[in-house]
Amino acid sequence: MSHSVLIDISQLRIGMYIQLDVGWMHHPFPVSSFRVASLEQIEALRALNLAQVRYFPSKSDPVVAEGAGEPDLAHESAVVADASVQALRQTFELQCQELQTCERSFGEATRSYQQISQAVAQQPDLARDLTAALIGSCVDELFSHGDSVIRLLSEDVGVRSAQHPVNVMVLCLLLGRALALPNQALRELGTAALLHDLGKQALPLHVSEPYAHLSAGDLQRYRSHVGESVALAERMRLPVSVVTAIAQHHERTDGSGFPLSLLGEDLGQHGQILALVNHYDRLCNPSHGGEALTPHEALSVMFAQCQSKFDPVLLGAFIRMMGVYPPGSVVQLVNDGYAIVVSVNSSRPLRPRIVLHDPQVPKEQALVLDLERAPELAIRRSLRPAQLPRDVLDYLSPRKRVCYFFERAVGLGATEVGA
Repeated sequence: MSHSVLIDISQLRIGMYIQLDVGWMHHPFPVSSFRVASLEQIEALRALNLAQVRYFPSKSDPVVAEGAGEPDLAHESAVVADASVQALRQTFELQCQELQTCERSFGEATRSYQQISQAVAQQPDLARDLTAALIGSCVDELFSHGDSVIRLLSEDVGVRSAQHPVNVMVLCLLLGRALALPNQALRELGTAALLHDLGKQALPLHVSEPYAHLSAGDLQRYRSHVGESVALAERMRLPVSVVTAIAQHHERTDGSGFPLSLLGEDLGQHGQILALVNHYDRLCNPSHGGEALTPHEALSVMFAQCQSKFDPVLLGAFIRMMGVYPPGSVVQLVNDGYAIVVSVNSSRPLRPRIVLHDPQVPKEQALVLDLERAPELAIRRSLRPAQLPRDVLDYLSPRKRVCYFFERAVGLGATEVGA
């Protein structure tokens, strides 16, 4: 660790890297460790009435700039600091509300899927209406957002058995929107994505998941779920484009997929999008305790090993949308700190929003920090959870299951800091 010394608050200068040994609720900055960048920050720091701050010479500017005169410690500085703390608290509350809204929408979608799966065999028309209502609501919400970001959710959100189809639906809709699909095409893609695994209901539990160790006979039974899903979609009288996409959700452009070993020229765009997203979600969320990849690893594997299996244009668009470090990735920063990526805007893939490990801040109070607003912070590399120190692992709590939803890109982020 870098050597630090305690200095008197009066010794603060621009360029010093400092740490505040108090929780963020007691200071106006989005992180507790940062490089002092302005006289305004010095004023706000002095207004906190701290006797000392922790100073890191090795992380500070080589030549610490002398302040242009001592900052004025007039009463208005304290007023500004109090207002900043209040604004930061409001930011935290808004971030909590945004996450709760996303998780509520995802949870409602899983419950709707549960209703659809229960109704489809005996009441296919009801299942179709429930599906249309859910997909229509999601598409309308997506279009109303303008620019959307992908948001990481809690791993226990919604109905567990419905997480996979809803996850695939959400990512397919986001990819379809990134590809500028029109409204109706987006609805058809979302419908196919939501219903692609309905046929698994007819299979025994030990056969219904693709990552289980299956005998040749059970593997054949597992692959039959595609035909079962198609049959249920036809009973619901869904459009041909939806039925076709469901039929192709395990096909690959090189002919290595199933059930028909189709080649790329035989596949529709909806089917290829669905197959791509379905594969990504299964890499991140394998069944029966299989070895999960981190989101960053999953994209890396798909880029390195699946160029021939998926349309390269669609694969490239998906990787750009998810970002270099997709939500759920655990990362190390250039200042040696640790964080978990919680949302990504595809227009700024290298500057996601993160939750930073900060021992001075209780993890339930941790702010989401927008790297766009912290220009000196950047991600150095992605890590597996096992590579984290134990206290960091407990703090960041990487998800064992990765679930996503979309939220409006324009929102109130943490204030800029020279960190």
